[in-house]
Amino acid sequence: MSQKVALITGSSRGIGKATALRLAKEGYDIVLNYARSKSAALEVATEIEALGRKVITIKANVGDNEKIKAMFQQIDEEFGRLDVFISNAASGVQRPIMELEESHWNWTMNINSKALLFCAKEAAQLMEKNGGGKIVSISSLGSIRYLENYTVVGVSKAAVEALTRYLAVELAPKNIAVNAVSGGAVDTDALKHFPNRAELLAEASQKTPAGRMVSIDDMVNTVMFLVSDQSSMIRGQTIIVDGGISLLV
Repeated sequence: MSQKVALITGSSRGIGKATALRLAKEGYDIVLNYARSKSAALEVATEIEALGRKVITIKANVGDNEKIKAMFQQIDEEFGRLDVFISNAASGVQRPIMELEESHWNWTMNINSKALLFCAKEAAQLMEKNGGGKIVSISSLGSIRYLENYTVVGVSKAAVEALTRYLAVELAPKNIAVNAVSGGAVDTDALKHFPNRAELLAEASQKTPAGRMVSIDDMVNTVMFLVSDQSSMIRGQTIIVDGGISLLV
């Protein structure tokens, strides 16, 4: 019962996968969450087991509150605790405003925004049993800047950042620190769904003041700092990891 446990949603690929592996290397037992790709999740689980850590995989659409409750019940049954929750799962419809439908809005907001609120509520109950924990959500520059075809996702990420502030204040008495990491363009599988992917990557590689694009490791390094004891007085903040590109007008 003293072994620390971390849940990473959407952890069968990309930033979620890399974060799960890094946390496992740091000694955490892992809960992998996925929505569709069971085979990919099991491959990640095998890598984690090879590191000597316990891991369970849970299929759950985090946009569905009943699925969320079932997932956390399973975590409680398997581990009896939770120390770190990384809200990474994301989805969304990439279309111009005039082509958006209500279903696109509901789908995107449920998975990207509602999931953070209701997962955080469940996570807090488990974290409180063991004296506290850390919650980190993944955002993007579309929350504060216009990105083509990104309206619904950008608004959902803005909600994530607002929720991060509210959660940070209300969960602080439970010794739970809540923050977010916002990334510039990162070449993950998710970016393949962007109609203007090539232009985004070209702009990021050419214009980023730091001289290169943001990598998955850059994002994971920041997440790991926020779950460490070194960041205990950082609360409700969105740390932008973009090599400085958002500073350009």
